[in-house]
Amino acid sequence: MATAAEYGHNSWELSVQVDQREGDEGMKFKLRVKGDLHVGGLMLKLVEKIKAPQDWSDHAIWWEKRSCWLLKTHWTLDKYGVQADADLRYTPQHKPLCIQLPNMKTIRLPVSFSCVVFKAVAEICKALNIRRSEELSLLKLPDDQKKKKKKDKGPESVFDEILNMDMHLMAYWLCVFLFFNFSVEFRLCILTEMLLCRWLDSSRSLMEQGIQENDRLLLRFKYHCFFDLNPKYDAVRITQLYEQARWAILLEEIDCTEEEMLMFASLQYHICKLTLSTEPLTNSNEPEIDEVEAALSNLESTLEGRNADKILDKLYSASFNCLFISLLYRPKRLTLKPYKEYWFVPRDTTISYYKNKEPANKEPIEQLHLRGCEVIPDVNVTEKKFGLKLLMPAADGMNEVYIRCDNETQYAKWKAACILASKGKTMAYSSYRTEVKNIQSFLQMKSLAPPPGQAAPDVESMEMKAECFVSPRYARKYKTKQLTTRILEALHNISQLSLMEAKMRFIQAWQSLPEFGIKYYIVRFRGSKKDELLGISYNRLIRIDMSTGLLVTTWRFSNIKQWNVNWEIKQVTIEFDQSVSIAFSCQSCDCKVVHEYIGGYIFLSTRSKDQNETLDEELFHKLTGGQD
Repeated sequence: MATAAEYGHNSWELSVQVDQREGDEGMKFKLRVKGDLHVGGLMLKLVEKIKAPQDWSDHAIWWEKRSCWLLKTHWTLDKYGVQADADLRYTPQHKPLCIQLPNMKTIRLPVSFSCVVFKAVAEICKALNIRRSEELSLLKLPDDQKKKKKKDKGPESVFDEILNMDMHLMAYWLCVFLFFNFSVEFRLCILTEMLLCRWLDSSRSLMEQGIQENDRLLLRFKYHCFFDLNPKYDAVRITQLYEQARWAILLEEIDCTEEEMLMFASLQYHICKLTLSTEPLTNSNEPEIDEVEAALSNLESTLEGRNADKILDKLYSASFNCLFISLLYRPKRLTLKPYKEYWFVPRDTTISYYKNKEPANKEPIEQLHLRGCEVIPDVNVTEKKFGLKLLMPAADGMNEVYIRCDNETQYAKWKAACILASKGKTMAYSSYRTEVKNIQSFLQMKSLAPPPGQAAPDVESMEMKAECFVSPRYARKYKTKQLTTRILEALHNISQLSLMEAKMRFIQAWQSLPEFGIKYYIVRFRGSKKDELLGISYNRLIRIDMSTGLLVTTWRFSNIKQWNVNWEIKQVTIEFDQSVSIAFSCQSCDCKVVHEYIGGYIFLSTRSKDQNETLDEELFHKLTGGQD
């Protein structure tokens, strides 16, 4: 019996539902409490009343009505605002969750439903042996798919059948079901709404976002900024990244040319063959270059010393010739200016160009500063087209410079030089020659023409359907035999690659696509009466005219001074260097999604190899969390 003191005017009865282990029936208890009772004391009272000998250390209090965890056990009920009408649950923090990986396999793992998603993803990645968990996040399934699952088992069962089919057939048929009759514009809307807006908030827990026990979520690479990707340590990470890249190509989430599509198809076919083979090629014969790279890094530091200029001059004269290159300069907007031929001279992180090949001791026509520029390839090996587009930083965005090279060798050298210069490095860096070699290797891989004297491929030797490896658009364009022939012809350039090498080549080719990593959102800029597209990449924001598809201007993250969100009017304001300021409201999603993308990419840019994979989680939440 309760004493009279216990029934004082400051006490009340509180209902608490106790969740047991999976399969056990829950219990409901009523406790008489006071407002000054702290949460830890409430849990102690509850355990004493349950009188069940078990480990309760993983249990915590969940407040359903407020959708929040009472994790601060030293806080009182009054401080949390808990009253007599509150229905609380004493429930395990770790619950089973079904997680679909990029390779479409679903696994069931116990995951913390009380910690923020950023930490939960780190737990999942640790269990799966995936490094750099900060690059991944969780996606919700589309709402319409959840409704179908409850109302009608028919379509859902068909979908599940597809997921359980042979992986090679699944690639083609799922593409057909989803995209066969949709226009490009409609597909863009689908991808915007279904993919980009379904990311979970990294700063809130799973339970706070309506995720329940045994729900299915998608684990995907959210930030396309893959740091320290090493085949020696990242087998699982590379495999899942390859699968996500493969689906992006097959579902046409990213645009690529026919030449590139066939290159991706040949790589997929080669990878499938090695995966199914009982004795796949391994990377045992691949050279161990970690120690070599470390030594070269030390050499790079030496080159930055006081004798660097002399060493640079020798390297420039020995390994790089100044060349006549066709140039088209386009300030911001697309123009119809013809290409003109100039004499280019690289120096440090700049290139100067002159009218002719006279001694370059007079004033150049213009000197282009490449530090911070974007280097975008414009290549078609079959048509002998080797071009580079340089997006040059300017006060109000970026200007565009187009360079057209004559051949593969010229293109490889210039692209490597521009890439290094954009990072503030020169051709004296050891990575220059490696970069040139990688570019040449990539161009060779894109070459679809069979070598002279090679017999026509036997289309019957391809054990898998060619349509599995291309998007529906190209599957409709060619007959099966034509597609098979072209894939087998492209196979000769990659047939000696090991399984991990082939996956890495696929990822690198995906990264080289002009639209790689750009996420598009419909926004309305301050002062404008029409909607526009805002592209968010790993290092810049892109403003695009929706009616023409043309780039209006670009702003780099490195030039951001500060940004903030007005949560009342849902407007993002960003201030850049040189007194440039923009503001926009999001039309296709909550502004928190865009805010987290911008902050996330800025956070990832702070990573370095000497961190030993430790992350400043507080900084991440400061940059991405915002306010509720």
